[in-house]
Amino acid sequence: MQIGRIGRSFARVDQAAGGYAVDLTLYAVSAVFALITALNSTLLPHRAWGSIAVWAYAAAFVIAGLQFTGYLLTRRRGTTGRISLLFGNGGRAAVTWTVWAAAALVPLVVQAVQRAGGRTDRAQEEVLVVEHMGERLLNDGTPYLSRDTIAALPEGERLMGYSPYQPGMSIFGLPRALFGDVWWTDARVWFAVFTALILIAAVWLLRSARSFPTIRALQAVTVLPICALTLATGGDDIPVLAFCLLALALAATDRYGWAGVAVGAAAACKLFALPVVAVLAILAMAVARGGRLLPGAIGLPILVLIPPFQVNEDGFLENVIRFPLGHGLVTSPAQSPFPGYLIAQNVPNGRYLTLGLLAAVAVVITVRMLWWPPRTAATASLICGWGLLAAILLMPTTRFGYLLYPIAFLVWAAALRPGRSERVGTQEPHSNKSPA
Repeated sequence: MQIGRIGRSFARVDQAAGGYAVDLTLYAVSAVFALITALNSTLLPHRAWGSIAVWAYAAAFVIAGLQFTGYLLTRRRGTTGRISLLFGNGGRAAVTWTVWAAAALVPLVVQAVQRAGGRTDRAQEEVLVVEHMGERLLNDGTPYLSRDTIAALPEGERLMGYSPYQPGMSIFGLPRALFGDVWWTDARVWFAVFTALILIAAVWLLRSARSFPTIRALQAVTVLPICALTLATGGDDIPVLAFCLLALALAATDRYGWAGVAVGAAAACKLFALPVVAVLAILAMAVARGGRLLPGAIGLPILVLIPPFQVNEDGFLENVIRFPLGHGLVTSPAQSPFPGYLIAQNVPNGRYLTLGLLAAVAVVITVRMLWWPPRTAATASLICGWGLLAAILLMPTTRFGYLLYPIAFLVWAAALRPGRSERVGTQEPHSNKSPA
């Protein structure tokens, strides 16, 4: 995979007009998306998000336009110092964080407060599912209901009886179980807190390693509407994605032990992270770091399984394996019209055909990695991005929102390129000589 050529092409597009060409396009398209969502979405939490986010994106477009004007003036006049920082990457990063707060965190808090006040239309179902997982873990020792227990529920409540996540996800539901129905115990609040801390750590790592560009990478997981909307209304995928990106950043800076802990935490929350575990494991072994990464990457997902397996092994299998594969008592609502879903619905034995296609893609990617193993975090990120994109398109049950994973991995590949003195798996010797 020609990372150098891809990276140079991305850098040319990314830095056109000082980076403001993409910024202005991103904020304009995002404002239009938020407006359409506010006016036309059939999901009330999404409409509520759009009605707030549209103003955040519109303001960001105006501010980015003013910054672009200032950037052109500072270049023409050769201005340096604090003034020029307002119109360079520092100013762009500040706008990115501010827009994330306004377009994701503010709508999230507003909906959490309204929900605590009695509104029942201010959270997607996955928020309730995660909170129920926390309550069951606290009271029963397992976040899962057995198949028999789900079957005993009224037919209209069986879907909410399923918890198709790894046991680690239940941690985000514990505040609600412990402290009751107040706004700050909403699972989305804790999704956001963890995400913010994780992303700050990842950006700091990449900046310290002189990797580039971190601003576009940050935008891909924060202000991009598919991410901001997901965090504000549902949110369970965002901390999982953030853990995976942190793991890649740690690998890019030769911190493979911590990278294993980060990606292991992601896999302990959601099986969607397992392909990232596999790619990072091959990367680590290729650069002789497998012994540092594998204990956390494999150990954490296994460790969180011990309590539910001790209580009810079949409950885990019913919720996390059978239900997503379409063998539960009810059908998953994840039905975006991607090729896998259309084949499963319209072709005889289509579900088995899509599963066969998924297996074939997995085999091809595995053979490719074993034959040409990735040796940088950037290559690993690209493999994760293209592989998950293929999986999302081919899965018989999937969501449009899952596209946030491949988008983020593909964009972050450029930021994960080794800096001038960093190479994955190696370090340059220090020298006491001063430059001539």
